[in-house]
Amino acid sequence: MAKLTVEIVTPEKRILSVQADEAVVPGGKGLFGVRPGHTPFLSLMEPGALTLVEGGKRDAYFVAGGFVEVANDKVLVLADAAEHVSGIDVDGARKRMTEAQERLKGLSSEDARYELEQATVRREAARIGAAGARG
Repeated sequence: MAKLTVEIVTPEKRILSVQADEAVVPGGKGLFGVRPGHTPFLSLMEPGALTLVEGGKRDAYFVAGGFVEVANDKVLVLADAAEHVSGIDVDGARKRMTEAQERLKGLSSEDARYELEQATVRREAARIGAAGARG
């Protein structure tokens, strides 16, 4: 049976390069699955869990957003940041999310920092959710 080659790359380094039966990606318009033979396309990614399925086993990585390209049985994930879910510091993510929520209370929606703090809340909430994918 054909396999996908899945690569996760951040600006700092290559996180992963593996073979998989399926990849489930947090796309800009929701989760989508990729299997061998998938139609080529490019998509934005939202922060969330990227799940790989190989031989019936699931493995998950948190991606902080970015882009994904699918072509010729290859899934190239260009992530702003990424980490295996086993490495997620849930307490640290909760703290960062709470601090951003507190800063938001003092900002108007016209303040340039407002969107940055909202993005921090979304990213850290997605990181906490991805930690639940540890299985």
